[in-house]
Amino acid sequence: MKRAVGILTILALCLSVPTGAQTTKTTTTTTTTTQKSIGAALNVYVFPSGGQSSSQQSKDESACYSWAVKETGSDPFRLQEKAEAQARAQQYNQSTAEGSAVRGAAGGAAAGALIGGIAGDAGAGAAIGAVSGAIINRRRAKKQQEANEANISSAQQATAEQINNFKKAFSACLEGKKYQVKY
Repeated sequence: MKRAVGILTILALCLSVPTGAQTTKTTTTTTTTTQKSIGAALNVYVFPSGGQSSSQQSKDESACYSWAVKETGSDPFRLQEKAEAQARAQQYNQSTAEGSAVRGAAGGAAAGALIGGIAGDAGAGAAIGAVSGAIINRRRAKKQQEANEANISSAQQATAEQINNFKKAFSACLEGKKYQVKY
């Protein structure tokens, strides 16, 4: 048993040590992943004018980010998520508005058939009711869509203003820590 282990050890060593005729060159590729700094993620350019190291700059940016959130009451990353959710809601509202004419036509046809039945011509009443219902519901949907677009536009403007105020606070903090900042 000891002899077999010894032979295997010698064999493994011989195979791992290259000889002159069997030299192989192995190249290793190192992949570096760079994470964006908080400033870079916010499109804020930060230069360490006080000779700060990159790790110190990262700590300072993190501290200034927390301070700016506290001072402004807004977190720009959460504001972006909220804006995206509003955009998805707008798309949903547009898709439901497209079916409003059909729903209006169906409701109008039913009401028109009832009125037409009383007047003596249910078919003509249904046709008139369907057209009227479609037109009325299409107009309602259009007005609702315009109101939604105005609300979203206003919300986007408010979000942009909040992000701008956040960047001012973030920059002021970093400037106090001897960084040059531009956004």
